[in-house]
Amino acid sequence: MSASPLRLPDVGSIEAVLADLDPASADEDLVPALARAFPGFEFSLALIDDNYWRDTRSVIRPDGTRLGELRPWMTAELAKDGGDIDALWRRLKQTDLQVTEWRGTSAFVFAPTGPAAADYIQIALGRESEWQAGPIINPDYRPFGEDELFDPGWIRRDDFRETDHLAGPVYRLLNRAGGAFVHVRSFLGRCSRIERERREAKRPEMERRVIREIGPDGTRETPFLEAVPDWFDYVPREIRFFQDWEESSASAHRVFAHWALDIRDYTHRGEREIGFIPRPLRPPKDRLLATPDLSVHPLMHRIEAVDREVGLPFGWFFLMTHGHWVDPDVGQAIAVELRAQRVRLPDRDRAVLLRWADQPYGF
Repeated sequence: MSASPLRLPDVGSIEAVLADLDPASADEDLVPALARAFPGFEFSLALIDDNYWRDTRSVIRPDGTRLGELRPWMTAELAKDGGDIDALWRRLKQTDLQVTEWRGTSAFVFAPTGPAAADYIQIALGRESEWQAGPIINPDYRPFGEDELFDPGWIRRDDFRETDHLAGPVYRLLNRAGGAFVHVRSFLGRCSRIERERREAKRPEMERRVIREIGPDGTRETPFLEAVPDWFDYVPREIRFFQDWEESSASAHRVFAHWALDIRDYTHRGEREIGFIPRPLRPPKDRLLATPDLSVHPLMHRIEAVDREVGLPFGWFFLMTHGHWVDPDVGQAIAVELRAQRVRLPDRDRAVLLRWADQPYGF
């Protein structure tokens, strides 16, 4: 980031930038448009191939004439037939009407705000296009209820033809769980504060709680806080992810060059839900699993190969905390051999891995 940014991005201003993009050049114009709107920030864009679709659907004629949004249009048509789904189905299957659907993939925009691992902003976007998705009704099977009329299950989403492309791409903020725009350092501060307040609110309960053990010598009761003295010092996994990054060989790289964060920050039934799931921008081709016949030395070669593939020293460790691409048992196996001094890692990586092995966390 250059010195003295003039304007911190906000949701309303970002949406205004997105609304002004021309779909014909949106991919090329997005980053320059953000840079013009928010001088001083160095934006970068990462696209993720994670196809999704929205339930925003329209009804069109073959010539492209739009008749309306699917749900209100279908509701009105059903009313014409007095709510008789069978009559509606027989009538509509004789037409050439089509359903459109908005489909997209995730996109993330980043910009550093300082030198530390968490010093950056993240904007979560959807890159979406509208497609002609299929006939208004399944001509071969009568729908069982209204839900099937409003959410057509006969649509195929694995066959994209350019002739079916109607509009887009357009970019829009993905605010599915309150994480469309975040300053990551501030977000981590909220994670810590909310977890601390949540545990502090339970102090009276935890001070009364006891662990009861029944053995041959009778019943033994131990105060919970005596057995778990660091219960109030719990560090959320989100904080540990960034601490481990800063204290490992990965710190030579920016987090956002390798990972996007699926942020959640909302209140459900009076409880604040806050955190993230990390998503690798360049996952390895194959998963690394711990198997009984795999000795530690080939395992060390495998983790080095993973690091080379993803372009990140100690990258295998962070893939392991995610839990999909590297089996946590890999980390535990290497930790055992490190303690036995049969293998080596750089000192800082060794310290991070052994700390994780003592108190594992994952996403």
